[in-house]
Amino acid sequence: MKHTPSVIAALLLAGSLVLGSCSALRECREPEIPTPSDMFSPESDSLTVADMGWWEFYGDETLRGIIERTLQSNKRILEAAYRVEQARAMYRTSKAEQLPNVYFEAPFNNETNDYYGETPLRDPEFGLKLTMKWELDLWGNLRWARRRGEAEYLATVEDRRAMQMTLVSEVARAYFRLLALDNELDIVRHTLATRSEGIELARIRFEGGLTSELPYQQATVEYASVAALIPNLEKEISATENAILLLMGETPDGKVSRGMLLQNDSLPDRFSIGFPSGLLARRPDMRAAEQRLRAAMSSVGVAYADRFPRIAITLTGGVEDNSLATLLRSPFSYVAETLTAPVFGFGRKKARYKAALASYEGARLNYEQKVLEVFREVDDAVAGFRSAHSAAALKLTLRDAASKYMDLAQWQYRMGSINYLDLMDAQRRYLDAQIGFSNAVRDERLALVQLYKALGGGWQDDKPGPQP
Repeated sequence: MKHTPSVIAALLLAGSLVLGSCSALRECREPEIPTPSDMFSPESDSLTVADMGWWEFYGDETLRGIIERTLQSNKRILEAAYRVEQARAMYRTSKAEQLPNVYFEAPFNNETNDYYGETPLRDPEFGLKLTMKWELDLWGNLRWARRRGEAEYLATVEDRRAMQMTLVSEVARAYFRLLALDNELDIVRHTLATRSEGIELARIRFEGGLTSELPYQQATVEYASVAALIPNLEKEISATENAILLLMGETPDGKVSRGMLLQNDSLPDRFSIGFPSGLLARRPDMRAAEQRLRAAMSSVGVAYADRFPRIAITLTGGVEDNSLATLLRSPFSYVAETLTAPVFGFGRKKARYKAALASYEGARLNYEQKVLEVFREVDDAVAGFRSAHSAAALKLTLRDAASKYMDLAQWQYRMGSINYLDLMDAQRRYLDAQIGFSNAVRDERLALVQLYKALGGGWQDDKPGPQP
């Protein structure tokens, strides 16, 4: 019995429908997503601070400007944008593979045959042809490849968003550290001025015979010890400024504008962290891991479908003749169906399929690990913010108490009720309390930045433009 190529194609198409019931993904296990029982309370609000755009979350106008400049000029975010464009172009390529490939040919052949004992013959050939080639996607090869390209493209989109989320966090953390260093330097300089007055007072009392030289030298030592703090603070301020300038894509010879560390702003005791599903859907790094899992799954489909025959159809039409004069009066057409089927591959295709399955298992485990890491980051961030918030309140009480203690000590020293050592102790305690409270406010702001990032905030792109 003789079958034409079209009949063979029809039989293979029918066979593909039968074999289609055997899923290429039957060996791909779904990822296991655990849900922490203590982190998410039933009364949790689905909305969190992470639903706010970074331009809404950060109230400091100067900080918002720095973040905006960073997102416009940071080299890492620009590189990530080009990776997105590269993946988008590759995805378009994978989609186009499902469509016919059409191209134009204008062949010109001039063959000369000079056989032994015969007169040489010329056999010219001219043609104008339009050819279309199309592979029938019977087993889903091209569809799986398109899905893989789409997932890889979407993964790069989420990678860019995750990088933006990280950059926003890095800029905010560096900015609040810079404000705290500025504030600490102001505290030290103000304390240095007070110590200078103390030296003068101790000198007058010593020269007037009211005290020995010891208090005067003690005052000098205290002044020098406080002055020694300034060079290190100035070095840290310069390094932090350079870190911010680097994030903004600028050279270190610039100057970072900033406001002041607001120590009187009170923050809420707690924030809603939402629900597990919302958290996983909000974080772009989680969405990137999910897309890579889908890409690995699609690679399994490609490897599975590659084990079956392929059919390609070629249609060519045009004109062809051995003379240019009669070329346009010589129509030409050609139809071909090509069947390519594996016979002996010595296990190559099966090995590729097993390799794709192993790659998928790795992507699945990576996704499950990422879920655990996200839950851990959120739990750490919540605990860190609560601890920093409590510490800031306690440090405020300590600073106020130390201030009153120093005022009383100064009054009693002038009255002669206590010696200079007691006054220096009160002054040291107040200096430490001031710096401690400034650092506690800094740590509270840093903990809030980390909580915002852990909940998936900072990647939003739809910042509103200036209003008319």
